[in-house]
Amino acid sequence: MDYTKQKLLFKIKKTLRYLKLYGLSRTLVKVKGQYHMNKLYDKNNLPKFKKNTKGQHVGILGSGNYAYGVIAFYLKKINGNVIKSSMDINLNRAISLAENFRAHSFTDNHIEIINNPEIDLIYIASNHHTHAEYAIEALKNNKSVHIEKPHVVNRDQLNRLVDTIKTSKGKVRLGFNRPASRFGKIILEQLNKEKGSTMINWFIAGHEINPDHWYFQEKEGGRILGNLCHWTDFTYQMIEEENRYPIKIIPTRSEKADCDISVSYVFGDGSIASITFSAKGHTFEGVREKLNVHKGNTLITMTDYESLRVDVVDKIYIYKNLFRDHGHKHNIKRSYEMISKNLPGESIKYLYESADLFLKTKEALESNQTTTVEKYNN
Repeated sequence: MDYTKQKLLFKIKKTLRYLKLYGLSRTLVKVKGQYHMNKLYDKNNLPKFKKNTKGQHVGILGSGNYAYGVIAFYLKKINGNVIKSSMDINLNRAISLAENFRAHSFTDNHIEIINNPEIDLIYIASNHHTHAEYAIEALKNNKSVHIEKPHVVNRDQLNRLVDTIKTSKGKVRLGFNRPASRFGKIILEQLNKEKGSTMINWFIAGHEINPDHWYFQEKEGGRILGNLCHWTDFTYQMIEEENRYPIKIIPTRSEKADCDISVSYVFGDGSIASITFSAKGHTFEGVREKLNVHKGNTLITMTDYESLRVDVVDKIYIYKNLFRDHGHKHNIKRSYEMISKNLPGESIKYLYESADLFLKTKEALESNQTTTVEKYNN
């Protein structure tokens, strides 16, 4: 939904609700992000940028709403003016991001950023089918990359990405932010204390998007790769490594393979997970999530990254967030620290297995047949 075209009362209500959910600075950048998406520049009167680029070494490929309101926002908030250049096939968006976050330059050609010797870290947030392609090109130039979800849209991309990582000096991190949130860390830490199998249940109410939205183009992978991969990844991380495989995927769907669906997973240790994804209309507060988990003596309930309750036998632990925390800040920060603090990137095993799970989930829903996933052996 384009909020800039809504009635004034709707805009006021939306802004007030977001102030409560996200605080002042996040709300302001979200509002600005809506206008950023539609901003147009006079080609004969483009904004001028400062020539001093000391400390600027980050490139951004894809300058849409997420890149503007999350990646660029947190990079500047945490690290200052580190963005060297922004790129988008819609040049107006690249200009707008560069102008608002004081970058040195902008372009509509990704090669200019990948070949820039002053850029050593690239955040990739372009259309989904380009994520792996841009990452492969950057890694061949020994750049480190942060790849937003999904990191691949097909098995050929996955295999080529893995092969490239093996020979590159660059490092890779992925855009699965939820396990990095405050609640995500608490959930994973608590589950690791318990023994035995796990029961996991997710309910997600996502945005309805128009049938002609670019998500639904065949090359982009649809909503399973564009949305559901967040929860397949978090679910994968909730099951201990030695207990995950093989994973049986059992799909439930109606007319569409990636809207209003439910998927069940049976893991190697007998753990069961269910993800229900509903996309029926506009959700005024954004994506809504409800999680219930039971393992050993621990029962967990989490709602919208606002509240978390952990029951352990007779003890009850209640956690509240002042504002919703989906882990975006920590994830953007950790990717930057691959360079600034020489931290490691993702393992090839995790990169492969997380992708294999969402690709097999997509296959299961499209064929409406049960399928099995095996662990990575290479």
